[in-house]
Amino acid sequence: MQEEITTTLLEDASGVTETTTNSSMHEQVTKTAGIFEKGLDKFKDAIPSLMIALLIFVFGVIAAKIIIRIIRRAMRKSNIDNAAKNFLISFIKIMLYINIVIMVLSALKVPMSSIITIFGAAGLAVSLALQNCLSNLAGGFIILFSKPFVAGDILEIDGSVGKVDTISILYTKLITFDNKTVFIPNGKVSEGKIVNYTESPTRRIDLKFDISYAADYQKARELILAAAAADKLILKAPEPIVRMSSHNDHSVSIDVLVWVNNNDYFNVRYDLIETVKSSFDENGIEIPFNQLDVHIKEQ
Repeated sequence: MQEEITTTLLEDASGVTETTTNSSMHEQVTKTAGIFEKGLDKFKDAIPSLMIALLIFVFGVIAAKIIIRIIRRAMRKSNIDNAAKNFLISFIKIMLYINIVIMVLSALKVPMSSIITIFGAAGLAVSLALQNCLSNLAGGFIILFSKPFVAGDILEIDGSVGKVDTISILYTKLITFDNKTVFIPNGKVSEGKIVNYTESPTRRIDLKFDISYAADYQKARELILAAAAADKLILKAPEPIVRMSSHNDHSVSIDVLVWVNNNDYFNVRYDLIETVKSSFDENGIEIPFNQLDVHIKEQ
C-alpha cells in the first residue's frame, strides 16, 4: 500500500515538472518570436530608408565621378600646372565623397546633430592621431597657392635633387637623375629650404682648376678661355670669368665661371673639364697631386 502511494506521488510530481517545463519553453518561444516579429517590423519600416540611402550612394558615386571628369577636362584647358591639377582633383574627390556619406546618413534618418557630433569626434581623433598628415595637407595648400615650383622643375629639397613629377595631397614626388623616386612630405617642403635650379632659364657653372707654381698661369688662363670660347653651348653674355682664386700649399687655384642654358648644364660641365685637361697636357701645364718623398739614410 505504501509503495502504491509513493508511486502515485512520484507520477504527480513528474507531471507537474513536465507541465512547468513545457510552460517555460512555451514562454521562451513566445518571447523569441515576439523579438523576431518586432525586428522584422522595424526592418520593414526601414526598407524605404535603406533603399533611398542605397540609391543616394550609388548615384552619388556616379555623379562624383562625372564631376571629377568634367573638372579634369576643364583643368586641361587651363594654365594650371600638372602638379596643382593633381592636388586639386584629389582634394575635390575627398570633399565629394564626404558629402555623399553625409547625405546617406541623412537618408537613414540619423539626426544632423548626431552626424555633426560623429564627424566632430572623428575629426578630433584623426587630428590628434594624424598631426603630421594635417601638416602635410596644409603644406600642400601652401605650395599650391604660393607656387615656389611647378611640375618639371629641378629642385633640391631636404638633401634630394631631382625633377618634380607630381604634388599630391600629402607628398611631393621627385625623380632623381639616377631615376630614383623620392617622396617628400609637403610639410617639410613648405617649411624647408627649396633650391629651384630651373626658375631662371640660365645657370652658372662654377669650376676650379689647380696648376703648379712652376706652370705658366697666363698660358693656363688663355687655354681655359679658348676652351670656353670653342664651346658653342657656353653663353657669350655674361662673359666667362677665369681668375686666380687662391695660393695653396702645393698649387695655384683658378676659378672658372661660365653661363649656360639650364638644359645644357651637365653636358657643358663635363665637356669643359675634359677639354681643359687635354689642353693642359698638350701644352705642358702641370696639374699637381699629392706626393710622398721617402729618404732612407744608410748607417
